[in-house]
Amino acid sequence: MTKVKEQNTETVILEAAKEVFQHKGMAGARMQEIADKAGINKAMLHYYYRSKDKLFSAVFASAINLMAPKIMKIINTEDHLFAKIENFTYKYIDFISKHSYMPLFIINELNRNPNLLKDAFANKIENNIEQKLVAQIDDLIAKGEIRSINPEQLLLHIISLSVFPVIGKPLLKNILQKDDKSYKQLIKERQTCVAEFVINAIKL
Repeated sequence: MTKVKEQNTETVILEAAKEVFQHKGMAGARMQEIADKAGINKAMLHYYYRSKDKLFSAVFASAINLMAPKIMKIINTEDHLFAKIENFTYKYIDFISKHSYMPLFIINELNRNPNLLKDAFANKIENNIEQKLVAQIDDLIAKGEIRSINPEQLLLHIISLSVFPVIGKPLLKNILQKDDKSYKQLIKERQTCVAEFVINAIKL
């Protein structure tokens, strides 16, 4: 095989595996089903990935590789906290909207293996990035620019407000009586609405 053909085949395999793992999880996925979806035989699949565990690790790593650098880049800037919140919510909601499988995929597999995310992020996030964010929040509290708030609670607010409308799409579409087009527009609006809500809640 040429290098280009091998790369293309591997991409097809990862996309097929991503879809199967998304719907059936690690335990329910079968290598034969992944091979069928990728349009290759099982022997070819094993040529690239000798076990389901290795294939799952590759799929999970690809998901983390897409997300982690974006998060780190935003948090690690010297921007004001409000700008970070705006950038994070805008880009994060845009990202999970385009990769809607990821939140549930990660949550389901974390329930199976609680150390999965910790291991995956080990070499992707700087060790002191959380301390930098906490220090920035504490500084703004001391200056009287924002209310006294636990940095962990602030992060939970931002992530929850951003993620739930994507995870809960089937339920929320029904409650709000939205079709796919109008719900997509609603999610797009949240790229700025979440930041505005959080910033107005904490600023003085």
